[in-house]
Amino acid sequence: MQLGFQSAISKPNIGLWWERYFPCLFYLSNLSLATGYIILLFYALIWETGNIVSLPTKKIGFYNFCLWNEEAEKLDCLLSEDLEKMGINKVALMLSRICVYCTPVLCLYVTTTILQAMCLKDRDGWKLTCTLLAVCVLTLPAGLSLFLFQTQRWIQISELGKVFAALLGAHALLLLHIVLAGMYLAKFKDALLPSNFFLVKSIP
Repeated sequence: MQLGFQSAISKPNIGLWWERYFPCLFYLSNLSLATGYIILLFYALIWETGNIVSLPTKKIGFYNFCLWNEEAEKLDCLLSEDLEKMGINKVALMLSRICVYCTPVLCLYVTTTILQAMCLKDRDGWKLTCTLLAVCVLTLPAGLSLFLFQTQRWIQISELGKVFAALLGAHALLLLHIVLAGMYLAKFKDALLPSNFFLVKSIP
């Protein structure tokens, strides 16, 4: 009896520890992931101005298309009319910009949505979060792939720089976040409160 009591004291209660610290770990995980991909997206698209290739002799991005001019010995930045003559579809280029640059805006909205969902413990808030994350997961690679497809003749794989790596990292974090949010919603769906996220004024 004494041995059993001593063994019970020496062994920590893992279940109690998990129930106590799981909410804090879960909140920190969500905030860390959201902060991570927002920083990567703003670094790639705002700080580095979306330049997929940034070399002394070539600078190609969502809003820049500069090639080296051997006669003038400097970078020659082309206009949209010049890009159309080179075979780059203007509509496809515009769609790639919209898809890529709408992602950080949606990610900012995801952050506010998930904070409200965690505070209110609301089912609809988590569903909206998963939906927005799914849209971000689709739009970012779609816009990037469309841009690379249009400019593949002027871009080598070895020339892809920090912006491309940052966008890939942001997409990986978005995937982790949607998996985390989806697993939480599936496991605690019955414990979450319905329709607290969308406040509806009752009619007297």
